[in-house]
Amino acid sequence: MDFLLTPPPFYPPGVERPGLGCRELVVRNLGRLVPAITHDVTDWLVPTRVRTSQLLSVLLLHAEDHGTQHLQPLLTTLYRACTDSEREVVSNCLEAAKLLGTFVPPVVFLKLLLDHVKTPSSTSHPWAPLMVLAAVLGGCSKPLLKPHLEQIANTLAQPDVCQEYQQVMYLEQLLACVDVLLRQCESDSGSVSLQLLQVLVSVQSLSTEPHLSEKALQSVQFLCKVQGLDSVTELYRQHMGQLLDWLSASVNTWCSYSPQRLQLHIIVIQAGPVIGEFVSQLMPLLHSCLQPDRDTEMRMSIFTMLAKLLLDATNTLDSQGHFREESENFLCDVLLPNLVWHAGRTPAAVRTSALSCLLALLHGGAVTPAQLLCLEVKLSPLVLSALDEDSQMSRLFACRSLSTILQLIGTSLHPEALNKIYPELLKRLDDSSEEVRGVALQALRLWLCSLTKEYNPELCAPHLQLLFQQLLLHLDDPNSSVQDQVLEILKKGSSVHPALLKREAEAVRDKHRSPLYCDRLLQHISSLPTEPTAECPE
Repeated sequence: MDFLLTPPPFYPPGVERPGLGCRELVVRNLGRLVPAITHDVTDWLVPTRVRTSQLLSVLLLHAEDHGTQHLQPLLTTLYRACTDSEREVVSNCLEAAKLLGTFVPPVVFLKLLLDHVKTPSSTSHPWAPLMVLAAVLGGCSKPLLKPHLEQIANTLAQPDVCQEYQQVMYLEQLLACVDVLLRQCESDSGSVSLQLLQVLVSVQSLSTEPHLSEKALQSVQFLCKVQGLDSVTELYRQHMGQLLDWLSASVNTWCSYSPQRLQLHIIVIQAGPVIGEFVSQLMPLLHSCLQPDRDTEMRMSIFTMLAKLLLDATNTLDSQGHFREESENFLCDVLLPNLVWHAGRTPAAVRTSALSCLLALLHGGAVTPAQLLCLEVKLSPLVLSALDEDSQMSRLFACRSLSTILQLIGTSLHPEALNKIYPELLKRLDDSSEEVRGVALQALRLWLCSLTKEYNPELCAPHLQLLFQQLLLHLDDPNSSVQDQVLEILKKGSSVHPALLKREAEAVRDKHRSPLYCDRLLQHISSLPTEPTAECPE
């Protein structure tokens, strides 16, 4: 007979409670049965392990809260069973773990479980405590779990827990713990939203599996949903200041292997325009980790990330116009020191990534022409020296950067500054890369269009003569496309000093394989008005 007709609160739904006699029999013998279960759950025969795992669930259902006094050996048994290769064994043991969560008070099981999560006993299966924790939490009632929510989330967000292991299985179980907290606590999870977001960001940064990153992102969206937030960007707006503080606390120790480098990437990419609201907090962090004495691989990856953001600056870093206020300091203190030449392939690779970032900054509009003009004296020499880099990509980025600089401030440059640019561009007309040659020709065209009335063609005749002579050499280039481009550039140049160009063209006409292009140029010069303007038409 069962004298206790009313089941205990939070009893598993849809499960018939065993009779009092059976429950009492199990309670009296559980101390003897647990060691036998622990032994047989690792038996070499699969049927034995399956039956033992089934028996464990039955025993815990009968034992109810009396399982509390055997919790330590029961958890050890569950950790072992969770690593079994047989799915049914794992499934049965997770059902047993759920029953532990139902009957054992959270204050008791969390004391043991969270310690095991922080310091797993098995180095080969560090995810086992997390798997059991997720199952136990899934069986625990919401009202009982709520007071312990912060303790659980704080443990999961500890660096030793969420940043220590990269195994797919470990990260999957970490996500399972977050998901069960979100399902169990829903709107109450807002109190630990920051910690859960830190865990989810860490999983995305460590994951090498696309499906795992996608799953983590879905959990981020679920975290937004339970808090009633419209989008992921709103979630980041809520926590961005704290997230940047979290990263800044360790920035001085970052290297290429640090997960924080990847966490920064995840945060700024997913935050979208929100990052533009926290530029003043982000800049010191970037300044610290991008100094020339810091890890080279780390700097390269961060420059690559920044290049993506700066290309779309109005929707990312400069969404509020705050980055533009910082861009001058960013150029001086972060970018330019990384463009200084140092011997070796690794420093060369860093310069390439820094040049890509510079080009993105110029193209994205996050720096004003006035700011650029103030920094031209510091910037131009470094960009010009990059034109001689061994890396084709570096030379290409440098040429494109010069073109953009000329577009933005060319007409404001002093003639002396302009005269330092064209000789370096002329060298690139003999580049081994056709793409670099093409961009150098575009830059030379822009250079000629930058000449204003302040540029005296008579005083600068030696410079123009050198420019015309070199361009006329390439007017006879084997590549007809190059010939066409050079002809158009020389036509532009003819309005600067037509007499000089005519004299130089006549001098080389008979030396060319075909006088066709020279004749076209001379014909164009003859058609010019007698009073040419010094300024080249756009």
